[in-house]
Amino acid sequence: MKAIAITRPGAPEVLQTVERERPVAGAGECLIRVRAAGINRPDVLQRKGVYPPPPGASELPGLEVAGEIVDGDAAALSAAGFKLGDAVCALVAGGGYAEYCVANLGHCLPVPAGWSLPEAASLPETCFTVWANVFERARLQPGETLLVHGGASGIGVTAIQLAKAHGASVLVTVGSDAKAAACRELGADHVINHREQDFVVQAKAATDGRGVDVILDMVAGEYIARDIQALADDGRIAIIAVQGGTDARFDAGQLLRRRLSITGSTLRPRSAAFKAGIARALRQQAWPWLEKGLVRPVLHAVFKAEDAAQAHAVMESNQHIGKIVLTW
Repeated sequence: MKAIAITRPGAPEVLQTVERERPVAGAGECLIRVRAAGINRPDVLQRKGVYPPPPGASELPGLEVAGEIVDGDAAALSAAGFKLGDAVCALVAGGGYAEYCVANLGHCLPVPAGWSLPEAASLPETCFTVWANVFERARLQPGETLLVHGGASGIGVTAIQLAKAHGASVLVTVGSDAKAAACRELGADHVINHREQDFVVQAKAATDGRGVDVILDMVAGEYIARDIQALADDGRIAIIAVQGGTDARFDAGQLLRRRLSITGSTLRPRSAAFKAGIARALRQQAWPWLEKGLVRPVLHAVFKAEDAAQAHAVMESNQHIGKIVLTW
């Protein structure tokens, strides 16, 4: 099969088309003929040599795919409600940038009705991440308010739509007018341009001084102290990346006096059982929202797989709105 490999740590140009042996599905797994693969920040970090795949995972980048099941564990396929030829999207620990990819059947989800395979490839990494952090760890409830940093990112556009479908109000931070317009069109109730406005002041104003209930933060660093200022009492912060750095200074007394919580997680190293549990929750609770059109795909660009270097350059430009996808 053809695949896109990281030939050495470095710039996007180190991504090259190579030939690899087609992987073989084992117990509890299926082999997917990949039609499309989503691009995510961890792929960029892996390409740079600072985020190696977990033990046992493919060295090829790619954490989410969509395509058809062409082989697999027959008993496990039946138990999971799938059969050969079914169109699925899947969360994988690596190997997505290839014509074929092995996936745990517990991490596969049906392609939602009306969604194309490139659109479905944009779902797993963002949906699993948002569900695990916003809905499970931070326990967002209907009627509460969510603040999303990076509202126009792949994670951001997913968080906006899932939270709105859940009955929450949504505030987002963005860095341009174009991104602000896109977030409003997706349902964000308040949009804050962080280059021109103080998100703490704006979050307080949008909530009549109360503050927000949950913050989804992919920046961390100096943002944490400001997040705490923007929270309502009993508020929760869920950290999913540290683009602003790993060091943070804040008033810990605020956590005590106002009963605040700070949590965080990364998805890739979690157990297969944990990810399967998230998949079940998504299929039961979120997939009906997708089927009804309450959540829709947001693709910034679709590239041919051999143009993966160009796709990575677009992601690193930070100008994209929504997801970037590779196709075979």
